[in-house]
Amino acid sequence: MDPRTLKFHAVLSQAATRVEVALDGFLPKAGAPLAEPMRHAALSGGKRMRAFLAMESAALFHVPAAQALRTAAAVECVHAYSLVHDDLPCMDDDALRRGKPTVHVKWDEATAVLVGDALQALAFEILAAPQGGIEPRLQVRLVARLAEAAGPAGMVGGQALDVAAEAAAAPPTLEEITALQGLKTGALIGWAAESGA
Repeated sequence: MDPRTLKFHAVLSQAATRVEVALDGFLPKAGAPLAEPMRHAALSGGKRMRAFLAMESAALFHVPAAQALRTAAAVECVHAYSLVHDDLPCMDDDALRRGKPTVHVKWDEATAVLVGDALQALAFEILAAPQGGIEPRLQVRLVARLAEAAGPAGMVGGQALDVAAEAAAAPPTLEEITALQGLKTGALIGWAAESGA
């Protein structure tokens, strides 16, 4: 394997480890309502590419590491929430996610909806917390842009196009697939890449 590829994988792995530790601190502890399924959804591995992009973007602009970890954890909470909802029977009806039972399978559908909602709320709580060290003007910008990237003009809008494409009589065109993925996947990745600027 190319040395540059090996280095990239090492840096990506280090970022994933750092954000896992941060997420562990932000997520509710055992005994709190929804703690176990939220932790199951958010700490079940993955590449943490969005977190990596948020942290690298922050590093380019000399943002303190603690602040960068907050944006990385926030974007991973939104991503985890989207996966929990995407796995539901009314969407993709997936039984496994990263080799583990999905939240609606391990618990139930109502719990999965609540876990997704809670993870989304936690993302904004992480960004908006006064003790986070992010200046208020920047907090407002990060929260507003994340809401846009995750909402109907972004990820959720892309999911709506995906659901519509599944029900359509004809398969989607390349242009429709590109638009769908640009919203469903690209909007959140774009936010992560811009978050440090």
